[in-house]
Amino acid sequence: QVQLVESGGGLVQAGGSLRLSCAASGRTFSSYVMGWFRQAPGKEREFVAAISWSDGSTYYADSVKGRFTISRDNAKNTEYLQMNSLKPEDTAVYYCAAHRGGSYYLGPSYAYWGQGTQVTVSS
Repeated sequence: QVQLVESGGGLVQAGGSLRLSCAASGRTFSSYVMGWFRQAPGKEREFVAAISWSDGSTYYADSVKGRFTISRDNAKNTEYLQMNSLKPEDTAVYYCAAHRGGSYYLGPSYAYWGQGTQVTVSS
């Protein structure tokens, strides 16, 4: 069993920054890819970023490239999402997830999900 717990969400003005954290427990993540997804009201869940736990390779949605940075701390079993230059359209519930197979960009490729953390960007 894998448990993922997100934190760090909140309310921020446009142009501001937030850092999300996702603490993982329950098994070894050395061979995993971990990802971040988000879902805004009335919209489908969408991929944000992913990182390989083993070699640190990263993957980003075009909408966040250059503004968001995903990273991980292997010793703490924690991944992070540094979000800079936030825009109102970044407002969503953000979820971390553990990949099980298939495309890194698709939600069904992930087996475990956190409960989500709300990010609200005011204009």
